[in-house]
Amino acid sequence: MKEFISISTERQVMVEGLMTFGMLETGLRTLDFECCDDVEAEPFKGDFHVQGMRDGNVYMQQKPKRVRNKAIFRDDNASLSHGQDGRYYFYFSLDEDRIGELPEQLVRQASAIAQKVIRELICK
Repeated sequence: MKEFISISTERQVMVEGLMTFGMLETGLRTLDFECCDDVEAEPFKGDFHVQGMRDGNVYMQQKPKRVRNKAIFRDDNASLSHGQDGRYYFYFSLDEDRIGELPEQLVRQASAIAQKVIRELICK
């Protein structure tokens, strides 16, 4: 009888298993690992940096979660945010079928947000 290994209580655990490499029709690679040991692990999901070596070894490291910038001001299709890098970001999006409205909407919404910034600076 095999011994249960609890991955949630250990920092690093070695397990035996089978790894299958593949490629989708789109050209994207797939990698599946099937554990052969009796393991009790907490399920997880995340984005990883994966490096596959010529000898078949695979190294994976989870990427940190992306920190989203919180919008300071918003309009219908635009927003202004302040990033953790100390920069200000203006974002504008419009559906492709509304291309005729793009110049007018961009100017209107950028001006509206600029006016809000001016009022904010004056009040400080």
